Formats: sequence, structure tokens, C-alpha cells
Amino acid sequence: MRASSRSRGVAVAATLVAALTVLPLVVVLLDASSAGLDEAVDYLVRPRVGELLANTGLLMGVTVPATVVLGTLAAWLVERTALPWAGLWRTLLLAPLAVPAFVSAYAWVTVAPWLTGFGGAALVTTLAYFPFVFLPVAALLRSLDPAEEEVARSLGLSPTRAVVRTVLPRLRPAISGGALLVALHLLAEYGVLEMMRFQTFTTAIMQRYAVGFSDASGSLLASVLLGLCLLVLTLEVVARGRRRVSRVGAGTQRPATRARLGSWTAPALVLLGTLVGLALVVPVATVLRWLGSAIGDGLVDDLLTVTASTVLLAVLGGLAAVVAALPGAWLLNRRRSALTVLLERSTYLASALPGVVVGLALVTLAIDWARPLYQTLALTVLAYAILFLPRAMVALRAGLAAAPPELSEASRSLGLGGPATLVRVVLPLIGPSVLTGFVLVSLAVSTELTATLLLAPTGTDTLALAFWRETSALDYAAAAPYAAVMIVLSVPLTLLLRRQILEER
Repeated sequence: MRASSRSRGVAVAATLVAALTVLPLVVVLLDASSAGLDEAVDYLVRPRVGELLANTGLLMGVTVPATVVLGTLAAWLVERTALPWAGLWRTLLLAPLAVPAFVSAYAWVTVAPWLTGFGGAALVTTLAYFPFVFLPVAALLRSLDPAEEEVARSLGLSPTRAVVRTVLPRLRPAISGGALLVALHLLAEYGVLEMMRFQTFTTAIMQRYAVGFSDASGSLLASVLLGLCLLVLTLEVVARGRRRVSRVGAGTQRPATRARLGSWTAPALVLLGTLVGLALVVPVATVLRWLGSAIGDGLVDDLLTVTASTVLLAVLGGLAAVVAALPGAWLLNRRRSALTVLLERSTYLASALPGVVVGLALVTLAIDWARPLYQTLALTVLAYAILFLPRAMVALRAGLAAAPPELSEASRSLGLGGPATLVRVVLPLIGPSVLTGFVLVSLAVSTELTATLLLAPTGTDTLALAFWRETSALDYAAAAPYAAVMIVLSVPLTLLLRRQILEER
């Protein structure tokens, strides 16, 4: 009876979290529908909306394939060939994740002011996002059993044909998952596109907010963006396919034989060196160059204050996301059903939208129904939890999957209640996963821009906001210290992800 009561309580908590994450979508759709069908159709068939749709599609049509090719090729070179200094390259290829995309855009704008428009946007987003493909593909390549490839070779297939027939099909989940992350980031991107003067739905929504967030035009654009997100999620399911990657039984884990590059060693090193140079060296060197001329009175005090507020928001956002994700992750591992899967998937939908859409919905909700929450820390942290909940969910699911439920049952049989079992048994077992989820969310919060622009309380400043304010005024030297601190705060993410790759076996 008590166990059943606890399960119902966890289910209620997970349902409330799912409802909370879907609420911004409901608000946006209701606000869009208030315009009326004729007005909505008249607005959405305008040439301007067609231009935004074409720009968004063009950017995704170029950047997503480019990141897939670069990320997959780099992962193959590092994990499956006798590439010199493979460990160093693995770290360097993940390092661009420590540089926020809008900081990379800032660097390229200062280095090559002529590089704007579609070309600049495609270049910067490709360089900033290819690690999203490299990471899962490299992890999967390290864990794949090479036996199937060896059998293909023994049957007379050439090395290239054996890879195409046996390895590439098994990489589809990793490639499609990485491509999904890139596509969703492109739909949500604002800072890079605004700096590059390339208009998409996100920049247009921000412009509508600047004019006045109370009209329905911004929500109409957001509803189109929601439709694009749903389309991308559907395409990812189709692209992923149903081919089985795992095998039954643990088997004998052994690394695949690394292919010798021979005369291709030099071109491979040049390719990876160029990629790292453009994605990492250019932005870091630019920030350091501007940093030298940024020394001024009061800079250190201001930087400390802004950094402290950023860290505070990052900690609160990380804690909120981890706590909110725990009921759903527990249900998915301990009481899996169609309902629990639906609850878990619903939390991904809002996070697939740009921060500006979620922020706009929460602003509307607060003004209409909970005005005391408007421009409060609580509303800002709520937005972070909604946006980054899946990062915590994935980490907690992995930890709970490795924590035997029998230990919790044994704890209760010895007289410990639910809260005591959670603290003394479950949390120590899933502690590393909790920390991983917390760090991933906190680092995302520390560089979040659009939702913070809309929701941050008056007088609250963050590194991202301060950086954006200075770059908007074209004061690149003043923006450099904030960019440098954001990079320093993001370095642990690179180290954490590298460790995850090394441990994925």
C-alpha cells in the first residue's frame, strides 16, 4: 500500500512537471489563435514570412549536412585510424563547445567585418555546432563491436565497402541524434544570426518583442517555429531508423583495429588542424587580443559582480532542472509505461524551442495571470528549468538505470522510509549522474541569452547580457572580458564530455 502510494506521488509530481513544460507552448498557441483565422492567414502568407522560412531552411540545409560530414569524418579519424596524437585531437575537437556560438560570431565579425549574411552565419554555426555530431559518433565508434566488420572483410569486401555495409548503418542513431541537436540549435539561435545580420524566425520574434510583445504577431511566428521543431523531430525519428546497434550479452569488449592512413596522414592532420584553428583558435585568440585593451577602472569589480550573478543563476537553474527531472526519470526506469514515455517526451518539446519563445510565453503568462512573478528570479529560473530539463533527464536516467532497485527495496524492508531511502541509498548511487546533469544545465544557463534578455529581473546582469550589450554598442574591447569568463566557465563542460567519451565502452 505504501509503495503504491509513493508511486502515485511520484507520478503526480512527474505529471505536474510535464504540464509545466508544455504550458509555454499552450500560451503561445492560444495567443496566436486570438488573432483570428483570417488575420493569421493574412499575416503568415506575407512575403516577409516566406523570406524568413526560406532563410531558415537554407541555413539548416547547409549547416546540418556540413556538421554531419565534418563531425562524422573527424570522429572516424580519431577513433578508427592510426592518427597521430589521437587523444589530443579528441580534446581539441570537443573544445569548441566551451566557446559560446555568439562569442565565435563576435570573433569573426571583428576579424572579418565583411563576413556577414548567409555565408557568415553558415560558417560560424558549422564551426560552433559540428562537435554535437562528433561527440555521439565518436562515443558510438568506441563502443561498437568490430566483429561484424571483420566478418565482412573475411567474406571478401574491401575495407571501405566493409565500413559502408556494416559500420555506417549502425552509426545512424548517433548521426541523426547529432543532426537533431544541430537543427534545433539553429532554430533557436539568435546571437550568431543577429551579429551576422541574417534574419530567421528567432531574430524576427525578438524584433516583434522589441516593438511590443502584447500583439499576436510574435506568437504567430513562434507557432510556425513550433511547427518546424515538430517537423525536425519527426524527420529525426525517420532518419534514425530501427536498426539494432546493441547486442545481447556483454561479450568481450575489445577495440577495433585502427586503419593506417599512410599517405593520407598529412591531409588528415591538415583537415583537423584547419577545423580546430577556425573553430577554436580564431575566437580564443580574438578574445585574448581584445582583452589586452580592455583594462579600465572598475572593470574587475563589475566583472566579479556579473560573474557572481551568472553563477547564482546557473546554480539555481541546475538545481531546479535536476529536482524537476528526478520524478520523470525515476518513473521511466522503475515504472516504465506508455504514459511515462509520453510524460518524458513532452518535456523535450518545449526545450526544442528557442529561449525567446519560452520567455515570451512566460512573460505573457505572468502579466495576464501572475503579475507579481513578472521580472522575478523565480520566473527566470523556471524558464531555465523548462529549457534545459532534458539535459538533466538524460543524465538521471542513465544513473538510475545503473542503480539496482533491489537495494531500495531492501532499504525499505529494513524500516527506512521513502525520503531516508532516497538520501541514504539512491542519491549516493546516482550521485555522479546527478552531478553530470547539474553541470550540463548550469553551463547552459551560464551562456543563455534570449530568455534571460526577456526575463531577467531589473538590475540583474549576467555575462551573456553584459557581453551582448557591449557588442551591440560595437565596443568589442569592453565585451572581451565577459567573453573570456564565459569561456573559462565552460571549460569543465569540455572535460566532462571528453571523460564521457573515454568511458563509453
